[in-house]
Amino acid sequence: MAKRRLRGWNPPLENINALVASGGPRLLARARELVVTNGYAANACEAFAANLVGDGIKPSSLIEAADLRDRVQKLWLAWTDEADADALTDFYGLQAMVAREMFVAGECFVRLRARRPEDGLLVPMQLQLLQSEMLPFEKTETAPNGNRIRCGIEFDRVGRRVAYHFRRRHPGDSTDLPVAVPDTIRVPAEEVLHIYRPIDAGQIRGLPHVAPAMVRLFLLDQYDDAELDRKKTAAMFAGFITKTVPDEPMMGEGAADPEGAAIASLEPGTMQVLLPGEDVKFSSPADVGGGYEAFQYRTLLAVSASLGLPYHLVTGDVRQANYSSLRAELVEFRRRIGQLQHGVIVHQFCRPIWARWMETAALAGALDLPGFAAAPGRFRAAQWIPPRWDWVDPLKDIQAQVLALEAGITSRRKVVEATGYDVEEVDRENAADARRSADLGLRYRTSPGEAQGARATPARLPDPDTDGSGADAEPEQE
Repeated sequence: MAKRRLRGWNPPLENINALVASGGPRLLARARELVVTNGYAANACEAFAANLVGDGIKPSSLIEAADLRDRVQKLWLAWTDEADADALTDFYGLQAMVAREMFVAGECFVRLRARRPEDGLLVPMQLQLLQSEMLPFEKTETAPNGNRIRCGIEFDRVGRRVAYHFRRRHPGDSTDLPVAVPDTIRVPAEEVLHIYRPIDAGQIRGLPHVAPAMVRLFLLDQYDDAELDRKKTAAMFAGFITKTVPDEPMMGEGAADPEGAAIASLEPGTMQVLLPGEDVKFSSPADVGGGYEAFQYRTLLAVSASLGLPYHLVTGDVRQANYSSLRAELVEFRRRIGQLQHGVIVHQFCRPIWARWMETAALAGALDLPGFAAAPGRFRAAQWIPPRWDWVDPLKDIQAQVLALEAGITSRRKVVEATGYDVEEVDRENAADARRSADLGLRYRTSPGEAQGARATPARLPDPDTDGSGADAEPEQE
């Protein structure tokens, strides 16, 4: 490691918190601008959020009493429409906003806001999303009570988070009342959720997910813009001509400069006016070259690897993909997304909100939960179901699930939840469909719970003395 080739490589041994504290504001500003102005970054951000939360990571209560479980689920579903303090979206829309903030800023803050009974909410509680800029990186000091404040987060003497010191106004919002230095307000930690992906042990602030690809995306965008502008300018010059009478104006020609040369307006097919005695030469602009496509592909491939996203999700290009490569790529990508879903979104966002919501609903009388105060854990148990993954080959995937179910390798609950639905809700809908079909005298190829036609076998073999059509044979389900 101390050989000649590595002698000039001497990186500083800095903790990630020191790096984020020193470069956090600039990194955050660059990331936000990149996602707004760069098409690849914007597309990657939307793909990241769509795959991480989709149409929502939804709870399935594990309360044993069926009637109580149904009441909890119905009240939760109704409250999700009132969850946003800004009334712009629902609870699952807030999940998508959190996912986008994780991609751009690396973190997002959610403030749990208690509401008054007169506000008319089903459960007097709402959620307010706060951007990373609302918690100042530079606020590192000792609080009057002796606690340490690091990057806006207050820790007690044993290292527990006890408060967050938020700005009252966003420092980059010029439409709000401007102040020279936005003052901060102390918010207890039990009222704030800090959602971020911890990369290193002891990390206290999030790192933008787009950070590893920022340099390549920025430089590639500049190169593409310069190449496009060069081609546009070159295409405007069709050629150069000489006038026999210098004073005779040409169509589209502007006023002559001090040296007597005039230039026609730059439009497609423009001809450049030269002085007498010069030859006519037509423009032959240089092409981008045969290596342009390969260069773009390799650069965007490196960008995709830096972002941890499949190449086709970043670029929309599937020309070089096939069934096997897409499936292999998606399997690895979904493993990574599964880590973020359960280790970050569910653990840091969904579970605390579910617990606070149930406590608030019980205290407000919206839910009758006998014995909740003595054993709240009995009522808080829930399974969070992520959005379903779309199949690459639906027929093969469904057949594999059916075989695994019949072999006892998995349960029907897990198979249904893999589609993004609650098994009890599916069962209720199947039962309702079966009753409605029976009442109306309707018959379909299969009924809920029956095997498909491909699994049907005849009750008896056809009589060899007949025509062998087996028309009289009654099917028997396996």
